[in-house]
Amino acid sequence: MLALLLGTAAGCTVTPPPKPLFSLPATAPSQRLDTAALEQYRQRVAQRILERSPSSVLHGTPQAMLRSVVVVAFTVDGNGQIVSSSVYRSNGDSGAERIALAALRRAAPLPQPPPDLLDGRGHLELLEDWLFNNNGKFQLREFALPQATTID
Repeated sequence: MLALLLGTAAGCTVTPPPKPLFSLPATAPSQRLDTAALEQYRQRVAQRILERSPSSVLHGTPQAMLRSVVVVAFTVDGNGQIVSSSVYRSNGDSGAERIALAALRRAAPLPQPPPDLLDGRGHLELLEDWLFNNNGKFQLREFALPQATTID
């Protein structure tokens, strides 16, 4: 019986959890990441993006079946300058990807992040989701309304 258990266990593999894609700022053991400050900063960034792209913003309820969801990864320095940006996830809608990246660029410089959110290089890495309707207008996940429940 023991041989059967050992043989079964030998055939199993253990997959370690994936490494995080984005690192949180390094903090001393006595400090904790201020998640409230991070959330407030994310909202300020989203608000800036919306303010700088008013003609692209979807007002009202997003449709039930979105045209596209584009997740953009970007890095901000301590002055609010965008150091890098790229499409992190998409359904391949290149038009929506271009709109999302252009909206981010128009928003620069972004608000200055709180210093305690910066990593050792003085940067903060963020993700934001752009939710697109068929008409090419978007909402950001930070402020998105619930989607419609029926397909028109």
